[in-house]
Amino acid sequence: MPTCKSPRACPEGAWRARLLTTALLLSVVSVAGCTASSGATAHATATAAGTAAPAGVISDCLLSPVSCYAPALFRVEYGIQPLLDRGLDGHGETVTDLAVAPSPGAPAPGATAAPPPGVTAASDIRQDLAAFDAMFRLPTARIQVVTTLAGAGSPWQAAKEEVQDTGIVHTVAPAAALRVVLLPSNALGSAANATADMLAGLRLAASGTDVAVISFSLGEHYFTRAQVTQLHSTLLRAAAHHVTVIAGSGDNGGYSDADFADTAVKEVSLPASDPLVLAAGGTSFNGNLSAGFYISETAWNGQGGLVLTSGASGGGFSHLYARPAYQDGVGGISTDRGVPDVAGEADQKGGWAFVFGGGSKRWIMPASGSSAAASLWGGLVALADQDAHHDLGLVNPAIYRIARNHQAFHDITSGSNIVNIPYPAAGPAGYQAGPGWDPVTGWGSPDVQVLVPLLAA
Repeated sequence: MPTCKSPRACPEGAWRARLLTTALLLSVVSVAGCTASSGATAHATATAAGTAAPAGVISDCLLSPVSCYAPALFRVEYGIQPLLDRGLDGHGETVTDLAVAPSPGAPAPGATAAPPPGVTAASDIRQDLAAFDAMFRLPTARIQVVTTLAGAGSPWQAAKEEVQDTGIVHTVAPAAALRVVLLPSNALGSAANATADMLAGLRLAASGTDVAVISFSLGEHYFTRAQVTQLHSTLLRAAAHHVTVIAGSGDNGGYSDADFADTAVKEVSLPASDPLVLAAGGTSFNGNLSAGFYISETAWNGQGGLVLTSGASGGGFSHLYARPAYQDGVGGISTDRGVPDVAGEADQKGGWAFVFGGGSKRWIMPASGSSAAASLWGGLVALADQDAHHDLGLVNPAIYRIARNHQAFHDITSGSNIVNIPYPAAGPAGYQAGPGWDPVTGWGSPDVQVLVPLLAA
């Protein structure tokens, strides 16, 4: 390992090598005891460099071959660690996540295995974050849950996506305060519920915060003209109060997100398609992330054959909004608002590790979906706010200016979000990734150590 102690004292490249080596050592130490066979309880292992998994944590994805990775690795891959070393950690910032509450009485995961696919389980988010912090040597998370819309029955009961997204924000901006606005558990029970609850939740999430991350999306066609106007008015108020609103672009590739068993529609989703929202698409890391250096990313697309097994980066062009001024002159954009603007890791094969469980057992699980990418960007903007000493609000114009003039992004040039929906014979829809901006991954994933100072300036 290089002996230099700071970036200025190192030859170019040596400081990054030192960070990579340190992160790898920390991540290996952090997961010590989590390499038993699936279902085995992790045993605490103490070393001089840190503490390992608390008793009762079960490894579900940190086994060989590794399918999720410790926070320290992502902090190096995306260039976050140098900012943390400078003291930029989100102190003084609040990041709010809009999430759907689990159903009343939702089961905790089983005693010996993680919840099976498709089964909604609930856990205590305070205990999950505490186990996450202990395992990966993070400061204690500060979290507030707002139950105005969901009701105050079980405010700390959380589904996996809520735990995943808050854990990612906490990884990127560990000193930022976490705030969750819960929607009613039946929010996705019908299109009428979903649209109305999203509007109410967005109004609440975008007030009393610095950054708001929206964890679900709906196709544009589900919203009435009046609802689109209401949503845009809420976002105008957020921008006026310098709140940055970030949303995942969706998980269905060229089709809009929906959970109502109706006809698939080739379109983008709200709120990501509104020009006042920073839309985050998904990527997949190539190669072995634990090798300790950035290799490359491709567009996230989990379609195998005709089955969309894990999702694909949402993207395309809006039917509701014309191209905003900040997208003028960008290659590949038509006269309509292009989605997404940016991207980040969203593939569960190689995703961020988070801890989720119930009772005395917890599992290390892989994060997935464009909400994971949006959460990365939520933490990133909190760092930029802190660096600027004021809230940045709508960052989209600055993102596009920076992308045109600086090497602040990992350009994703391979892969696509083309998916083929066989029911009801909807056919293929989507786009290819390519150099520069594209309607799959936007400008790409961030090189945070370059991007944040530019945003702050």
